[in-house]
Amino acid sequence: MSSTAIASTSPEYLRNGLDKHEANDHFKDVHGTLEFDPENPHNSSVEVKIDARNIWTGVKERDDHLRSADFLDVEHHPEITFKGNRVEVKGEHDFAVSGDLTIRGVTRKATLNVSYLGQWETPWWEDGVDKGPKTRAGFLATTQINRQDFGVSWQDTMDRGGIVVGNQVDITIDVEAILEDK
Repeated sequence: MSSTAIASTSPEYLRNGLDKHEANDHFKDVHGTLEFDPENPHNSSVEVKIDARNIWTGVKERDDHLRSADFLDVEHHPEITFKGNRVEVKGEHDFAVSGDLTIRGVTRKATLNVSYLGQWETPWWEDGVDKGPKTRAGFLATTQINRQDFGVSWQDTMDRGGIVVGNQVDITIDVEAILEDK
């Protein structure tokens, strides 16, 4: 697999807070490109853009608060990006991909722990015309960041003690990429 468009992703993050309660939040609008050759993974690269305005928790009020200046500040920083091209082979199908993660206009180094799930052929239809099959590849990536490193510092305490939002954020990204026609 060489140049691919990221067809679908399910990036989500897990926030700790509310006295150790965990909340899963999702982003619904993710696009990017991936260069990947399973025979030569060191030459791989990835570039992803997430529309932070489309965060989804299932609760409108929480979504609005996460979009506000208290958290993602989407009015001023509508995109979250990751650009990585440093690949370390960790196992037969496991890699560490390092690059630049930008949230709220703040860029920090980040490393994604990536598992390559393989390739498969699937049907492909466009406007009622069979244009397939297309080659797809799957990846699962995880990382952990400290939200304070990106200027996300809002906090509140609960009536009986404890904090509302923890600093550590676990990120999981489930990716399906489609090989582009040349």
